[in-house]
Amino acid sequence: MKRLLILIFITTFTLAACGESIEENMSGEVQNFEFTTQDNETLSLNDLKGEWWIADFIFTNCTTVCLPMTSNMADLQNKMKEEDLDAHLVSFSVDPEYDSPEVLKEYAETYQADLSNWSFLTGYDFDTIKEFSTESFKSVVEAPPEGDDQVMHGTSFFLVNPEGEIIKRYSGTEAEEMDKIIQDLKIALN
Repeated sequence: MKRLLILIFITTFTLAACGESIEENMSGEVQNFEFTTQDNETLSLNDLKGEWWIADFIFTNCTTVCLPMTSNMADLQNKMKEEDLDAHLVSFSVDPEYDSPEVLKEYAETYQADLSNWSFLTGYDFDTIKEFSTESFKSVVEAPPEGDDQVMHGTSFFLVNPEGEIIKRYSGTEAEEMDKIIQDLKIALN
């Protein structure tokens, strides 16, 4: 019995020492998509297959949560460069009628986004992005109330694995969450 307990302890210790894993808090697949980037090119789920990526939902006219969210995404991009972590950032516009590729490009420049690994997407109608956000990411998107231009949307960042599965949700408005994403990317990419 004593030998069995020692064997169990050694096995458990060995497995725990083999490496960390990401503490997942979501499970779902991203629906297939093919949308337009800030450069008037297409980006699809197939283009992202084989790499880790982080997604969020924003819009350029937003006067509240998108400001800290996009600042945090820019900070995340800088931290990824410092740590030499190769992942793609994808910001889906929830106001595609206003957010043309040109508007998104100007918005990206405002945040000094490096567009080599950060894509801002549009080129669909509102109902498409509402369904896409709700079905794939379990994140609400609602049209603005009458007489308003502020779309209601979730504020999470989402970690998507190379198979197109969403495995983790983070708060996109809290700066300290970017460090958690960096830690998870280190685990994922090593």
